[in-house]
Amino acid sequence: MQLMPLPHKVWNMGRLTLDLSQPHVMGILNVTPDSFSDGGKHNSKHAAVTRALEMIAEGATVIDVGGESTRPGAAVVEVEEEIRRVVPVVEELSKHDVIISIDTSQPEVMKAAVKAGAHIWNDVRALTRPNALATAAELDIPVIIMHMRGEPTTMNNLDQYDDVTTDVMAELKQRIQDALDAGVKAENIMLDPGFGFAKNAEQNLKLLNELYKLNELGYPILSALSRKRFIGQALGGVEALERAVGSVTAHLLSIQQGACMVRAHDVKATSDAIKVWRAMQAQGH
Repeated sequence: MQLMPLPHKVWNMGRLTLDLSQPHVMGILNVTPDSFSDGGKHNSKHAAVTRALEMIAEGATVIDVGGESTRPGAAVVEVEEEIRRVVPVVEELSKHDVIISIDTSQPEVMKAAVKAGAHIWNDVRALTRPNALATAAELDIPVIIMHMRGEPTTMNNLDQYDDVTTDVMAELKQRIQDALDAGVKAENIMLDPGFGFAKNAEQNLKLLNELYKLNELGYPILSALSRKRFIGQALGGVEALERAVGSVTAHLLSIQQGACMVRAHDVKATSDAIKVWRAMQAQGH
């Protein structure tokens, strides 16, 4: 494992800015009935906003609002239903000083969310849905391009790699090129290696161990492995709610290798770990 500096880049989003030379916690806000770890807990507007404000107080600088579960085998959500779940929460959150990311693959959802005040498009399908690339270019907002093969329903059968890190990088490179060709600006792109998506436990661990290699692609990196199954397996098969310490550890290992954002359920614990890491870094300068 290699220690890497974070990218020197600032994202300007209206009156808010995000300095990517410091590590950030993206707090997970699933406004879904069926997400794998917290489904059904925040699927009323009031519950969702309350949880978001809690996460901001705990140290999250980005709130990632998702209206569709992408766990293996999750049910498909109609666009109108996804908009109905997401937009009222965004409208309410936009009154606060927090950067709002939307976890969606649907261009129509993203357009509606940006109109309501959202800032970042976090797409597990890497802008592969019809019209997604053109919409990303038109909206001219930061986009997070994640590595996955197939769909959440089929991805578990698609984990055949010659070398997981090399293959993930090659496939991300292709998606970056497609985005650039469609008019998405290079400075708006962030990469996510897609832990847990079309990757088995061994592959996830190898990818985590070699995450620093992704810096060669030249884009900021998001690490999103909170409470994922491979963390549970490394801990001897524990359930999602018992994976907090394992998740914090893996996120910190990601930051040491250059990830400038981590997507977490356990915001306070993750934020505290980053504070210790930053204090340690400050001593080195």
